[in-house]
Amino acid sequence: MRSTPYQPLQSASRVSGGYSDIRIDAEHYRVSFAGNQLTSRERVESYLLFRAAELTLLKGYDYFVIEDREVEHQIERQIRRDPLYDPWFSPYHTYWRPYWRYYRNGRGWYHWYPYYGDPFWAGRYDVRTIDRFEATADIRLGRGALPTDNPRAFDARKVRDDIEPQIEYP
Repeated sequence: MRSTPYQPLQSASRVSGGYSDIRIDAEHYRVSFAGNQLTSRERVESYLLFRAAELTLLKGYDYFVIEDREVEHQIERQIRRDPLYDPWFSPYHTYWRPYWRYYRNGRGWYHWYPYYGDPFWAGRYDVRTIDRFEATADIRLGRGALPTDNPRAFDARKVRDDIEPQIEYP
């Protein structure tokens, strides 16, 4: 498995994730990029900017303004018991436990049998934390000179040229 490349979001893809865009009106789009568990937040946000720039140029515009944006961070924790210590791993060791007998003066024979737990390997668990990021932005496309008074305005050609060397295609 590898991190999500720059690709359209589609269910038939070998690697999950990718970009999508929805036209709101002639100058407004909602652009998204979803990464898989191996894709960093930085890459997801870079690919989102790259898609916004690519879409802007494809539609014949010069710049885009990010009007709203959000990054969704999904955390999944998987806790699995180590299969080598599972009592069902081998029919020869099913629920094997040590057993000791001992004598206490005046009280007779006693036994110790840890029937209610797994004293030697109870803590053997594999814990994995899986992080997934999805970034979404509502953009407005514009023509002409880049507005200098708006810090959310981006020159589409500059963004494309700056990010393109880092893009990994499928």
